[in-house]
Amino acid sequence: MSGRVSPLERDDRWARVALSFLLEPKHRATRDRLAAEGGAAALAAIRERRAAGGGEVYVRVPELDLDGLVASVRGLGVRVLVPGDPEWPVGLDRHEDPPYCLYVRGEPDLAALVERAVSVVGSRAASSYGLRVAADLGEDLAGRGWTVVSGAAFGIDAAAHRGALAGAGPTVAVLACGVDIAYPRAHDRLIASVADAGAVVAEVPPGAAPMRGRFLARNRVIALLSRATVVVEAGLRSGSLSTAREAREHHVPVGAVPGPVTSATSAGCHELLRETDAVLVTDAADVAELAARIGEDLAPARRPEPLPTDALAPDEYALWAAAPVRRWLPPERLAVLSGTDPLRVPAALAVLEALGLLERSDGGWRKCAPTAGAR
Repeated sequence: MSGRVSPLERDDRWARVALSFLLEPKHRATRDRLAAEGGAAALAAIRERRAAGGGEVYVRVPELDLDGLVASVRGLGVRVLVPGDPEWPVGLDRHEDPPYCLYVRGEPDLAALVERAVSVVGSRAASSYGLRVAADLGEDLAGRGWTVVSGAAFGIDAAAHRGALAGAGPTVAVLACGVDIAYPRAHDRLIASVADAGAVVAEVPPGAAPMRGRFLARNRVIALLSRATVVVEAGLRSGSLSTAREAREHHVPVGAVPGPVTSATSAGCHELLRETDAVLVTDAADVAELAARIGEDLAPARRPEPLPTDALAPDEYALWAAAPVRRWLPPERLAVLSGTDPLRVPAALAVLEALGLLERSDGGWRKCAPTAGAR
């Protein structure tokens, strides 16, 4: 009933692998022992039935085969990261319940990959609007040198990953199952492409099935792997809101994309904007500014396109506005229609003609056709 005992259990890395099999993420009592004594001691406490917690600590012990787990990890070419490794993302250490270890499928150094990363999350039942925004964000962020982190789910997650891949940028998928399992199954090719371009990450071992609690736990990993979390589209009960909550609680900036006020799939984003310190974002420039260090990647100020009429003096603008498009009017009539002092009209008309805003014929004036739409 004690499970197969392996000499590898004395090694902190592989002991943590065993713990990730035995326990669900965020087991508080094990977390405390891990922090104080390390993986080998925490696993030994379970083996010797002196670990804190209830029956959940021991229920999987009879099925533990650490040698088999290690063989599976090595056979898949998966890396196991533990706290303190050069490749371990230090942002995870901010959480009171960090993963016991991480399983990584993909070549790049994970810490370097997420040094400049943004998490893009949202509803599975996304609208065409949300899918387009997520894909555009993923592609444009990739073009700006940012890694896109998401969860490989249907809807916004998949659109963000695909956008990053289209932009020839790296992307990271954090799964709620083993890195050898494509979930959802329809995303088998997408997840393989993510592994080729970036990394597929999980905190549960290969072969572990997706379960609801694991989805909720993985949201903290998504949030803390990046410099900012952006919610593109979310209903009031969307799981992506828990990712935003994890980010806010750990002082990671949160952005939300607004949607139509009549859209239930954007109601969660609107609540984030109304009830929290989430920042309204509309494009990759906004997101990059939110995620960047102070003074970097500043978004350009949004200003309307300048019009030829913007710099006109009041008398000049009044005369231009009063001039018709098709008919010709004499200066004295334009003075009446515009309420302009007749003595100022000749000089103002000369300016308008020089700017190409009004044209003259036989003593009459009208707007030039190319600028008829100016305001």
